[in-house]
Amino acid sequence: MFILSSVMPNDLIGAAFYLADRYASLFLYGIRNTLLIALTSTIIGIFLGLGVGILKSIPIVNDDPTWKKILIKIVKLISGIYVEVFRGTPMMVQAMFIFYSFLGFFKMIPILGSYRLTAGIFIVSINTGAYMAEIVRAGIQSLDKGQNEAARSIGMSNYQTMVHIILPQAIKNAFPAIGNEFIVNIKDTSVLNVIGITELFYQTNSVAGTTYNFKSAFLLTAVIYLFLTYSTTMILKFIEKKMQMPISGGPSSTTTPILVTHYKGGK
Repeated sequence: MFILSSVMPNDLIGAAFYLADRYASLFLYGIRNTLLIALTSTIIGIFLGLGVGILKSIPIVNDDPTWKKILIKIVKLISGIYVEVFRGTPMMVQAMFIFYSFLGFFKMIPILGSYRLTAGIFIVSINTGAYMAEIVRAGIQSLDKGQNEAARSIGMSNYQTMVHIILPQAIKNAFPAIGNEFIVNIKDTSVLNVIGITELFYQTNSVAGTTYNFKSAFLLTAVIYLFLTYSTTMILKFIEKKMQMPISGGPSSTTTPILVTHYKGGK
C-alpha cells in the first residue's frame, strides 16, 4: 500500500491519514472482529430473546392445573432474573466475570483459532438476548388481544397462534428496535478489549501506544465507527421500508381477519 509520507505529519488530520495508511492491516483486522462479534451476537441474541420473551409472555389461565401455574411462575421468575441481571450490570463487568469463570470452556471451542473471540460472542449474545427479550415481550403485548380470541375461534392452539399470528407481527413491529441493537453492539464490542479481544478499539490502542499519537488514532477510529453505524442504519432503514410495503396491492398492515383467513385457507 502506498504510504503518504515516511514521517508522521504534525497536524491532527494529516496524522490520522498517515495512521490509516501505515496501519491499515491492523485496523481492518479490528473491523473484521468487531463486525463478526456484533453480527453473530445479534443473530444469536434475537433467537435467545425470542425464547425468553415468549416465556415471559405466557399467560396464566385460571383453568390451568396447579402444577402448570407453578411451572409458568417459575419460568417467568428465572426469565425475569436473567433479564434484570444482564440489563442492570455493565457489559464490561459481565465480560470480566464470564471470561474468567468459563475460561476452560471457551478454550475448548475457539472461533477462527481464538478462544477470546468465542468468549466475546458468548458475552455479547447473552447480553443482547436480555434486551431482545424485553423488545419481543413489548412487541407481543402491544398487539390487540382480540387476535388471540379470533385465532382460538377457528381452533388454533396456543402454539399455532403464537407462531402464525402473534410472532410475525411482533417481530415486524419490533424490527427498528432489533436493528438498533445491532448498531449498539457494533459500539459495545469496544468493552471487550478488557479481555484481550483484538477488536477495533483494542487495535487502536495498540497503534496509539506504538506511535504515541492518541488524538489522531482515536479520531480515525471514531470516523470508522461512525461509518459502520451510519451505513448499517441506512441498510436497516431500507429493509424496514421494504417490510412495510403493501403486499400485492393490499393494505400495508395486515389485520387479524386476513391473517386468520390465510391460515385457515392453508396459505
